[in-house]
Amino acid sequence: MLKEKLLEDLKNSMKEKNVVRKNVIQMVRAAILQVEKDNHVELDDKQIIDIIAKESKKRKDSLGDYEKSGREDLINEIKEEIAILAEYLPKQLSVEEVETIVKEVISEVGATSMKDMGKVMKAAKEKIGAASDGKTINEAVKKLIN
Repeated sequence: MLKEKLLEDLKNSMKEKNVVRKNVIQMVRAAILQVEKDNHVELDDKQIIDIIAKESKKRKDSLGDYEKSGREDLINEIKEEIAILAEYLPKQLSVEEVETIVKEVISEVGATSMKDMGKVMKAAKEKIGAASDGKTINEAVKKLIN
């Protein structure tokens, strides 16, 4: 299970004195624990992957701000954190692969115009999951539905 892998990686990063990796894994474990306590549930791997994807997205979003302000130290740290989080995420789909899945979804839901974008996005996100980010899916839907 992913939880055990995170714990094992945390122990290893502490032994190796890899501070950035240790901090990233602790942050992910804290986010998992928070959701479990708030909802009184035990998360499965799919839900944990969703949390990791959300944390990765936060970092990708903040990367632009750091680049605008020219903070090279923070930019490198954020990129390293994104790379660490990516190790726990499923292989990311290419734009072409996302477009193929979106085409299937468009025909499944019978979408004909931009009015159907919400239905297509919801179904595509369920099908693709954490294998692609919402922005890439959104761009594919906009490109293919018109």
